Amino acid sequence: MSRGQIRKHSVSIRGHRTSITLEDAFMDALRQMAGERGIAVAALIAEIDSAHAVPVNLSSAIRLAVLDWALGKQALPTRDQ
Repeated sequence: MSRGQIRKHSVSIRGHRTSITLEDAFMDALRQMAGERGIAVAALIAEIDSAHAVPVNLSSAIRLAVLDWALGKQALPTRDQ
């Protein structure tokens, strides 16, 4: 299986069902991020979603959070950014 395969994932954040489209590699890293923090993937996605004052594309926001985490930076930007 290619780690570049894009898949839709259903998730419930703050009681609202939504879907995200992520490459397998990003989903794997997101699961690892959540595991390191000891929280559910849905909880991490909710944090990423709420970190933005202006609504953004959730899949893109997740990719950027994973990239920051992988580079050893702060995984969740502040609302000032």
